[in-house]
Amino acid sequence: MTPSKDTVLCISLAGRPGTFGVRFHNHLYAQLGLDYYYKAMTTRDLPGAIAGIRALGIRGCGVSMPYKEASIALVDELDPSVAAIDSLNTIVNSDGHLKAYNTDYIAVRHLIEAHGLDRQWSLALRGSGGMAKAVACAFRDAGFSNGTIIARNEEAGRRLAGNCGYEWRAEVGDLRPALLVNVTPIGMAGGVEAQELAFSEALIDAARVVFDVVAMPARTPLILAAEARGKRVITGLEVIALQALEQFVLYTGVRPTREQVQLAVAFARI
Repeated sequence: MTPSKDTVLCISLAGRPGTFGVRFHNHLYAQLGLDYYYKAMTTRDLPGAIAGIRALGIRGCGVSMPYKEASIALVDELDPSVAAIDSLNTIVNSDGHLKAYNTDYIAVRHLIEAHGLDRQWSLALRGSGGMAKAVACAFRDAGFSNGTIIARNEEAGRRLAGNCGYEWRAEVGDLRPALLVNVTPIGMAGGVEAQELAFSEALIDAARVVFDVVAMPARTPLILAAEARGKRVITGLEVIALQALEQFVLYTGVRPTREQVQLAVAFARI
């Protein structure tokens, strides 16, 4: 469908814009015959960009690092998924009223249930940024009480641990958690730590499940190491697909079928 003056525009704001969201959303718009268009952007003027969403009638905006926390003061209303963790990833514009959501949080809560993770398991979560907040709070709210936040940034790590009732450590040390969760850029394609493991091989050996939120590549060094040891894994691709789906529903009011979503994910990964 060729964009026109009536086409509804949705965008994303990220420090390093990617292609997954663009391809995922636009593929679904085409499948469903929706007159929408999605474009990835970045900005050096966040207040101006958020004001532009309101002024130009942009329907929705996906928000990635480093804007997830700074955007909160610029919107009109916070969904409970944001208010509980002070980090957003989605803005929906309804006639100039900007409401923020965190579909990362929603996606992780869904994955905890879908994978049948045991609330009695101990977990170690590496990371302390905006995405780590969403993931840690999703585990906390799902009933996981025995958790440790692993973060080199002591201030941010202690704050996140305190918010969730978890312990903070700079390194895992002698812990052997049943559930390992990576919410850092370690293992991300194109990054300086692209070939590194977020957790040691000894920790992977001792774990029951390994969860890597990094989505690019879909099978990170951590996921590959866990699979080689026969461990259950949850990938970042599962997170990004679910959170993008929830964004799509918020923007359009339409929920695609499972088959349509699978086709869009396959197209977005090309």
